Amino acid sequence: MGILLTKSTMPIVNWVAEVLGWLMNGIYSIGVHNLGLCIIIFTVIIYALMTPLQIKQQKFSKMNMVMQPEIQKIQKKYKNKKDQTSQMKMQEETMAVYEKYGVSPTGSCLQLLIQMPIFFALYQVIIKIPGYIGGIKEVFSDAVAHITDVSGYSDIISQFITDNGIRTYSWVQGQEGNANQVIDFLYSLSPSQWDKLASIEQFQGFADVLDKSAETLQPMQNFLGLNIADTPWALIQAGWSSHQYLMILAAVLVPVLAWATQMINMKLMPTASSNSSGNGNQSQMEATMKSMNVFMPLFTAFICFTFPFGIGIYWIIGALVRTVQQLVINRHLNHMDMDAYIQKNREKREKKMAKRGVISQNISQQARMNVRNIEEPKKKTMAEKSDSVKEASGYNYTVPKTKPGSLASKANMVAAFDEENKKKKK
Repeated sequence: MGILLTKSTMPIVNWVAEVLGWLMNGIYSIGVHNLGLCIIIFTVIIYALMTPLQIKQQKFSKMNMVMQPEIQKIQKKYKNKKDQTSQMKMQEETMAVYEKYGVSPTGSCLQLLIQMPIFFALYQVIIKIPGYIGGIKEVFSDAVAHITDVSGYSDIISQFITDNGIRTYSWVQGQEGNANQVIDFLYSLSPSQWDKLASIEQFQGFADVLDKSAETLQPMQNFLGLNIADTPWALIQAGWSSHQYLMILAAVLVPVLAWATQMINMKLMPTASSNSSGNGNQSQMEATMKSMNVFMPLFTAFICFTFPFGIGIYWIIGALVRTVQQLVINRHLNHMDMDAYIQKNREKREKKMAKRGVISQNISQQARMNVRNIEEPKKKTMAEKSDSVKEASGYNYTVPKTKPGSLASKANMVAAFDEENKKKKK
């Protein structure tokens, strides 16, 4: 298969997309030639493989909910203390809480770092299907050969894109395109746009070739009566002008389902309980999360109107799979022995730290030493320590002048202490 320009070029994501593209191409190769069905199977498999990461991430989220009351108390304790010493103490006490539960403050970051490139790559493969499914390229081979033989075909296509308001991904106007760019252009066409393309004067000599490609592609792109290359907004406009109100209803259904499935999924996600005794930052974060849970599904529905139906199918199926996952995960977490889980986390963390030569119990001690070093930047002399002993004991006695720190000095201090005691007894 040739390299298409629509393949992802994003660092790291492009490598992941290449691997996922093999899976998508494999699904197509075993006989699943309907691209809507390919997208569904592909999405289900990828999300199923990520279930262990989801479980681990949400275990940390539940643990975080258990820790939050203690962390909030620490934050409230040092709320108005901005000096370095207080900040160090707050950090020390917060780390002690994490140590108590055997987790790291960055516990969920690794799972997110693994999942994010996969999510981006999954989206890239779906929106750029011609770049990853070899069988799709073969559908356009004859049509592309004829189009690229036409003099000035690049300008003709550019004008066609402008006249029909077509969304393409890699076409550069004013430059001579190559065969792969033409494939991407043809893949983005709706059935009605194929007819318009064949009617172009320069292309009429091979209109039958274009019609054959369109006929071959149509059952691949047709899913439940909708062409996955079409956008809901385009169908709404077409349905309104032709008074086909069922078409409008079908077009609106995909964005609505995308919104509804994501709302259900977010409702099932575990959230930390609100605590009015916590600090203001925590309350503000909770309010922000609630707003995002409302905004994101609405934003998804809005985007669905202008993106091809294939993307909408992906969002709907992805949300449905996550919903099923969440139901299973919630059931598992509700029956989980938290005490046993905490103890297991402690043991794992201690083993990891032992390998690095760090004893878990020494962490908080080290933190206290750091604070002490800030509070006592210079080492006390023996004389200063003796003064501290005097002040702490409440006795007022004098010591003959001797060299500070010498044996004579220490002897005189003991003698003076005994003398003072004798006076008190009298």
